[in-house]
Amino acid sequence: MKEFTYTITDPVGIHGRPAANLKIESKKFSSTVTIICGEKECNAAKTLQLTSMQMKGEVTVRIEGEDEEECAAAMEKFFKENI
Repeated sequence: MKEFTYTITDPVGIHGRPAANLKIESKKFSSTVTIICGEKECNAAKTLQLTSMQMKGEVTVRIEGEDEEECAAAMEKFFKENI
């Protein structure tokens, strides 16, 4: 299991387009990507869950699976460049 924390800089938080792009990026890997914000968590492959959580501020990204090293690196890059 790999984890990293990230502070969402977009004042709107994770909304429609970033959520859809996050889903696409997470589906490139066999690992499961879970986004945790406070007491809530959701699978990054579920766009509706991502948007309904209205995530702002600090989130934890947890990656579990066979390709978690590669997936974690890609997720960190994605968050820095897109969210």
